[in-house]
Amino acid sequence: MRKLLNTLYVTNPDVFLTKDGDNIVAKIEKKEVMRIPAINLEGIVCFNRMGASPYLMELCAKQHIGMCFLTPEGFFLARVTGAVNGNVLLRRTQYRIADNKEKALALSRIIIAGKILNTRKVLDRFRRDHAERITDEAIFSKIVSLIDTDRRHALKADSFDTLRGMEGDAANAYFSMFNQMITIGDEAFAFHGRNRRPPKDRVNCMLSFVYTLLAHEMQSALETVGLDPYVGFMHTDRPGRASLALDMMEELRAFLADRLVLSLINRRQVSANDFVANGEDSILMKDNCKKTIISAWQKRKKETLTHPFLKETVPVGLIPYIQAMLMARHLRGDLDNYPVFIIQ
Repeated sequence: MRKLLNTLYVTNPDVFLTKDGDNIVAKIEKKEVMRIPAINLEGIVCFNRMGASPYLMELCAKQHIGMCFLTPEGFFLARVTGAVNGNVLLRRTQYRIADNKEKALALSRIIIAGKILNTRKVLDRFRRDHAERITDEAIFSKIVSLIDTDRRHALKADSFDTLRGMEGDAANAYFSMFNQMITIGDEAFAFHGRNRRPPKDRVNCMLSFVYTLLAHEMQSALETVGLDPYVGFMHTDRPGRASLALDMMEELRAFLADRLVLSLINRRQVSANDFVANGEDSILMKDNCKKTIISAWQKRKKETLTHPFLKETVPVGLIPYIQAMLMARHLRGDLDNYPVFIIQ
């Protein structure tokens, strides 16, 4: 099993990354502020504009350390990768399936049905732990029933348009209950539906940020097992878009991202003052808020669970890698079906 290593997240706008031997060095105004052996890292994500030296990029490429550059708001800029990993036969199989609409749709149905089921699992957990906070049990039950119906229909979808319709319908139903799961009663964290590019409220701002972290983890995992993260089955090809990573993170959103955001808000680990307005129509996180979320994300990755398919105890942070590995095994013909990750 792959070892769970650390990911370095750079949020300070004044940090420049360079290398010294086999060490990664962070500097502010040419003064060293941190030093990490490269062997201890599996990824670097920069949310600043200072960047990194070409020599560090070379080191990361040679040691297969994923390096991703994002804007301070979390929008993708670029990714540094080394030589292609994995068996060329695996990638050729991936490309053939991606070009076969029937096979691509079959895989997409499984992934989206898993995503929908996991959102229902989040609602089930809330009902179990906070039944007294449900404002209308009849409506809540109706929403859960609707999500179940969408999941069943997703498994039988005869086209990508139909599948996307089921996915969107289920997502709208799920997010219509999201505000109830925010239990602190603070109007600053009221949620009135999903919005993005740019996010218009604090909750959406946090969701978009954590989804970005998850996308990086998923892309790195796919590259590790030898799959091409840019050729997906449901998300169409687009220059610069990691379509397969976007496909496969769908089943993990509710478990790894949504629950983390809810936990941070409900435990009051973030506050209204951690955000700042960006004009009239959007909102941004301050650096201290990003650090709080990243710290919680890293801590969450070290927790363990029993994987529903492998029946083994694994760190949460390895779930993207495990799912990528299972997808590779399915594409090679070692598994009859892709075992989507389901919250237990």
